[in-house]
Amino acid sequence: MPKKRSNRPPRRSAKRSRSPRGRLTHFNAAGEAHMVSVGAKAVTERRALAEGYVLMQPETLALILEGGHKKGDVLGVARIAGIQAAKKTSELVPLCHPIALTAIDVTFTPRQAPAAIRCLVTVRTVAQTGVEMEALTAAGVALLTIYDMCKAVDRGMTLTDIRLLEKSGGASGHWVRT
Repeated sequence: MPKKRSNRPPRRSAKRSRSPRGRLTHFNAAGEAHMVSVGAKAVTERRALAEGYVLMQPETLALILEGGHKKGDVLGVARIAGIQAAKKTSELVPLCHPIALTAIDVTFTPRQAPAAIRCLVTVRTVAQTGVEMEALTAAGVALLTIYDMCKAVDRGMTLTDIRLLEKSGGASGHWVRT
């Protein structure tokens, strides 16, 4: 479960991911949004790991885990939704490059106290750009699918802590949330 939040920014590993000039890369010199050119980047193996949680009533969690939901296998449907979302990320995020994904893994872990389901997503590719957005999108859509399928019994569910845990590959190297 996520820890209580503080007002301090999260600690990062020693190597930070920054653009070459320390500026936002999705804006040109005139300040206009544009798609970053990745043509000169090396093709490397890349991986991103993201997570998120949906908090719910204990009865809702029990219903999901017992398979008693009238709409069917909630976590199975949410897994497929997460996989599909990763594949469609460039259609949802305007400046995100469409890339061929080599693997998408979506797993769910129930937590009893407080009642919640953790979604963990790993996305892999061999490309000129990373897959952080694909992993984050997959986690968010998988959790939204759980909400959608269970809202009739628990409208108070809360999606929380959708975040990147780790990324590897590319010029910025390996980053791990600490």
